[in-house]
Amino acid sequence: MYAMLTEAGHDVVSALERDPRAADEELLAVATDEQRILITEDKDFGELVFVRGLAHPCIIRFVDMSVAEKWRRCRNSWHATRTQCKSQH
Repeated sequence: MYAMLTEAGHDVVSALERDPRAADEELLAVATDEQRILITEDKDFGELVFVRGLAHPCIIRFVDMSVAEKWRRCRNSWHATRTQCKSQH
């Protein structure tokens, strides 16, 4: 996904390049501070947002999909998701 998003011209930051040992709370805080859309397969972000009530950017969670399917869905819904996320802030 990283390569595909970067090649499409998106400003992408990987958690691995930021800090491979960063806790989910730290990644969530960085994404919020930088107004980034957080793309993940990790269900723990839902707990942080809905159970603990932490501030959050837009979060897209992909489950059980190939990279090609993630890219297709991301590409097809990018504008709608971005618009929806901006209206929530």
